[in-house]
Amino acid sequence: MLSRPSIRRMIAAILILFCCALLPLVPSAYLSADPVGTVAPPPASLTDNEDTRKLLEQTLSSAEIEKEIARISSEQEALENKVAGLETQAAEQKSAIAAQQERAGAIIRSYYMGDRDGLLEAFLSAKSISRVLVLWDYYEIIIGRDRDILSQYEKQYKSLKATLQAAKRSSQELATLKSTLEEQKIRVTALHKEIEGGIRGSSDPESMNALLKEFSLYWENIGLHEVKTYFKALASAMKNLPDFVQNREGLLTRQGMTYQLSLKEEDLNDFLQSQNKLFTDFAFHFNEGSVTASGKSGKLSLALTGHYTIQNEPVNAMLFHVDKIVFNGLELPDTTNQALEKEFDLGFYPAKIISFLRATEVDSKDGLLQVKLAVSF
Repeated sequence: MLSRPSIRRMIAAILILFCCALLPLVPSAYLSADPVGTVAPPPASLTDNEDTRKLLEQTLSSAEIEKEIARISSEQEALENKVAGLETQAAEQKSAIAAQQERAGAIIRSYYMGDRDGLLEAFLSAKSISRVLVLWDYYEIIIGRDRDILSQYEKQYKSLKATLQAAKRSSQELATLKSTLEEQKIRVTALHKEIEGGIRGSSDPESMNALLKEFSLYWENIGLHEVKTYFKALASAMKNLPDFVQNREGLLTRQGMTYQLSLKEEDLNDFLQSQNKLFTDFAFHFNEGSVTASGKSGKLSLALTGHYTIQNEPVNAMLFHVDKIVFNGLELPDTTNQALEKEFDLGFYPAKIISFLRATEVDSKDGLLQVKLAVSF
């Protein structure tokens, strides 16, 4: 017969097994996810409220502008060091070239004043072949030495000029950076004041402050990552677009010495979906002078607006410029648009279709993107 302690242990074991059977199994994907993934986006009802939405956008702008300030400050420090180094290098080159400049000047003056004419006269008045050969060797040594000095001075002068130009360009870039930095600091200070005023003016300042902090955490850990995921996928897909254009009948037509690319938004969306499943619920639309794209995945939504321009240098390309991004109903600041545009290349390069083609015009309207291409050898 079992003892009472044994019976208790048996009942406990049965209860544990029963509870485990009732509990839902946790997917392995969830277990391997980053803990920050538990941070939830703000409810859609909050972004529908104009005052709250404005505060969330201002909080987002503040965070992104502060990052831009940090980036500019770092770039400014690097440029200051570069300018200082170039100025030191120029001063050293000036000192080294001074003596060479004096020697080069003396040589040029000697030719101008006819000081080298005596060598030529002696050579011409020589009365024997041996004398001519000796004078010729002597003449070659002197002329060769003059040529070396002048050539060395020319190289040093060009090097100094290039250094001074580089220092000037860097100084101009530095001045622009300082101006931009001050502008961004003014922007972020004004935003902080507006956010503080908005929190104080809300019906529950403490809850609003907590919401904004939670949203900042969500954006830094999830939101920005999600936006970059889409941009990274787009940039990767655009690299394969030239092959798609070549293999899709009717997209590229020839008219004499010019070509025309006519890309329907349906064709582009088919192409993108073939490149990445991420674009299954994401679509591009070609409007009058602009391109829009939007999609949704679960509780995350993204919409962007931009336009194409033609670039000729350093290579011919059709570049995409980001005008506006709306993430989960909130418009991202211009600094984020510019940073994403710089980080991810969404451009189209005609030379990757045919090496001698270059884009000359681009236009979009009524669901169609048209690009005029010229032959360039």
